[in-house]
Amino acid sequence: MQKTMSIEQESEVATPTPAVPRKRPRPGERRVQILQALAAMLEQPGAERITTAALAARLEVSEAALYRHFASKAQMFEGLIEFIESSVFTLINRITEPSADEASAGDGTQKALRIVTMVLQFAERNPGMVKVMVGDALVFENERLQQRMNLFFDKIEASLRQCLREGAEASGSATPTADAQLRAALLGDLMRGRLLRFVRSGFKTPPTDDIQNVLAVLH
Repeated sequence: MQKTMSIEQESEVATPTPAVPRKRPRPGERRVQILQALAAMLEQPGAERITTAALAARLEVSEAALYRHFASKAQMFEGLIEFIESSVFTLINRITEPSADEASAGDGTQKALRIVTMVLQFAERNPGMVKVMVGDALVFENERLQQRMNLFFDKIEASLRQCLREGAEASGSATPTADAQLRAALLGDLMRGRLLRFVRSGFKTPPTDDIQNVLAVLH
């Protein structure tokens, strides 16, 4: 004879488990999540052009949800560029700011080498950003994005020239401005070349690989 299920058992089985409501992101948090997801997708070696559909799928939201935070995909890339600019130029300012202890601060040439090393270290820690920096991620995007990255490197070279001119003057160079321009261009080319090699190797060849010995030769 089949046993009768108790009232307690019936109640337990019949009561459904309440669904856990999905936590709504705080103001501004979704925007950060979108940029983080975009950067993570760019970290995939050989990744093709990223679509808003793929980005939305990764975040498990609709494309319309993306456009509530960004008017276009170009604005998303601008968000990444703003992060790159803010991070790098803040560190450049720290390197180049006058120091009360000049011995610890080093001369202008040393500051220039520190700037190059810092940019390469930033790239190594943020591989997805490197595709933006070298322009690979911007090939099919709005032209103004590539122009902005070109200006980014122009500003870095300007900082290098300033530091190197100070170093050339301190060492008694007869042509400090010309020397600084030549060496800044050389360091800029080295920096961009290292970033390109990092991307082309599928992020397997670190941009900082043996960099101190390379810079010592250039010094």
